[in-house]
Amino acid sequence: MDILILALVIATGIAFLNAQDQKRRIALLARTLGQYQIEALMENLTQGYLRALGEDDPARRDQIWSLLTGAETAIAAQFGRFADDFARLDAASTRVSTLAMALPGASRLWPTATFDAREAFRLHARGIADAVANREQRPPRDKAFLLSAELFLMQHTCHWYCRSRRIASARLLRRHKTNHEQVLASVAPQTRRAYGALTGL
Repeated sequence: MDILILALVIATGIAFLNAQDQKRRIALLARTLGQYQIEALMENLTQGYLRALGEDDPARRDQIWSLLTGAETAIAAQFGRFADDFARLDAASTRVSTLAMALPGASRLWPTATFDAREAFRLHARGIADAVANREQRPPRDKAFLLSAELFLMQHTCHWYCRSRRIASARLLRRHKTNHEQVLASVAPQTRRAYGALTGL
């Protein structure tokens, strides 16, 4: 019985400390993101892409694709500025644990099992900007698929920074009906290589 009580106390303590750490991270990310409309632009693009893909009339479909270019350009510019802002934060507050489960103080206790979210957001900014620039001249459907993957991976990193990789992956699956492995396979090769080198995945 004493062992069970001790285990309960330890589990409660870990949960409390995790909640405090996550609250601090969420507040930090929200404070930096709050200056931008990135989430609203992402929602606009996601819904717009679905409308375009479901449109049978080619002229109407082309019109929707064209209307979405403004939102694409805006999200690339805004996320680039966000990444620059986030890069000014100190390293102690931007480390992300790669351990399987969230543990309080893990990034300080096991620094080798971490990556820097500042670098992650920089690589996402590059991936999003490159997808929008569309130098390979992909058709609108393929461009939308690539940009969506880059945005979903970026959103996964935001949730990973705030919570844990497991929770980030669960949210990705719930919101976008796709798993982390599928998203990672769908981003540009240079994004995938940089992400793998940074996170070890």
